[in-house]
Amino acid sequence: MRNTCNFNLKGKTAIITGGERGIGLEIAKGYAAAGADIVIAGILNEEFENAKKFIEEEHVKCLCIYTDVSNESEVKSMVMRAKDEFSHIDILVNNAGINRQFPVESMPLDVWQSIINVNLTGVFLVSREVGSVMLKQGQGNIVNITSMSGLVVNPLPQTQCAYNSSKAGAIMLTKVMAVEWAQRGIRVNAIAPGFMRTPLTQNRLSNPEDPAVKKWLEGTPMNRIGNPSDLVGLALYFASDASAYTTGTVVSVDGGYTCL
Repeated sequence: MRNTCNFNLKGKTAIITGGERGIGLEIAKGYAAAGADIVIAGILNEEFENAKKFIEEEHVKCLCIYTDVSNESEVKSMVMRAKDEFSHIDILVNNAGINRQFPVESMPLDVWQSIINVNLTGVFLVSREVGSVMLKQGQGNIVNITSMSGLVVNPLPQTQCAYNSSKAGAIMLTKVMAVEWAQRGIRVNAIAPGFMRTPLTQNRLSNPEDPAVKKWLEGTPMNRIGNPSDLVGLALYFASDASAYTTGTVVSVDGGYTCL
């Protein structure tokens, strides 16, 4: 019987948006350790050198490209450059995301649009361009980093209608792409993290008296905040042949939060 539990990514090329820090960098490091060459597509130029150092320690290649995922021309240029550099693109991780909080009644339209443009339209644009390459190759894996906030409403005092809506949209887009491309060699899956210790949450997490942090912990059966490293195993599974019969799946990694 053939052993399908193969997490080896040697010879593969992976594009990771927002891969220069936080969750994206942790996944990039995990893929590099499994043998994949890495393309980081992000906007934090000042983080590129540090990310490149970590990845190249695994004796793989790393290319960092400034890319605003909501900008169609920048996305097309990034994908073309990655294809020229490595000749093939095997894995895409749509990780780039932003958030700003306003109550619905006072959410400015420009803020709403900026969040949707990065968190949802960005996933569409990058997936469309990379997916076109993968379709010509006849194979590829896409992993979307969504959020449990696309499945449930976070407790007050968090007011993030745009963020939650964008993540719910990304979850449905995951399923649509998975179905459309299922017989054409591309699998598409999503990871829905819970409360994570990242640069975006570090200010709140540094204050244990923050009412939001208290509710995060109270609502999480495991009673802890997640770390980006908690996502790497699942990201490897989705990107590798170990998940050859898995597509259109959304897995929460949230310490049990969405069970309640």
